[in-house]
Amino acid sequence: MTAKILLIEDEAPLAEMLRYNLEAEGFRVAHAETGEEAEILVAEEKPDLLVLDWMLPGTSGIEICRRMRARMETRSIPIVMLTARGEEGDRIRGLSTGADDYVVKPFSLPELMARVKAILRRAAPDRMADVLRFADIELDRPAHKVTRGLREVHLGPTEFRLLEFLMESPGRVLSRAQLLDGVWGRDAFVDERTVDVHIGRLRKALIRGKERDPIRTVRGSGYVFGERNGI
Repeated sequence: MTAKILLIEDEAPLAEMLRYNLEAEGFRVAHAETGEEAEILVAEEKPDLLVLDWMLPGTSGIEICRRMRARMETRSIPIVMLTARGEEGDRIRGLSTGADDYVVKPFSLPELMARVKAILRRAAPDRMADVLRFADIELDRPAHKVTRGLREVHLGPTEFRLLEFLMESPGRVLSRAQLLDGVWGRDAFVDERTVDVHIGRLRKALIRGKERDPIRTVRGSGYVFGERNGI
């Protein structure tokens, strides 16, 4: 489960608690304290879901929700809105603006996690699936096992995460910066050459005999999994 969630919350203690619990569930989490910062991070991070506080300094959460729904590139991102405003009219306004769900503070953490997972299962099934498959390659997340055809592919932890990240977006060119962020995390002190080293190790493990290379190098851009390689 490697879906990326953008948490937009200005209350530091609540943001820290939510981030801790979302990461404990296996999600990758980015955090913004203001609507303006959130708009920048949406473009940079391309999150799978927003957890959005209604009451933010500057641009309100409801306005951020409206802007997300007005843009072609962001209109399909699911939004869970957090708010202390529990009146029926406020709920209707939040949902009418485009929020997929509406959670009133104070809320139950297990309930919020369940709602987030339910929305992601519908919106980003590959991010939530226990088993990822592409052609003859299968990655089993709970078992931490990869097979190609009838043979087991033995991968180290980093190569496993790298393959998992690639398989979540088959056919999409992923830059080295995106791979660093998705596999190592934004705060990791590694450079982009590290990606090339681990891609090489992953290829060596995946390919035997006349098997085709499932990873294509896009010069100057990055890597793409499962495209134009005949797998």
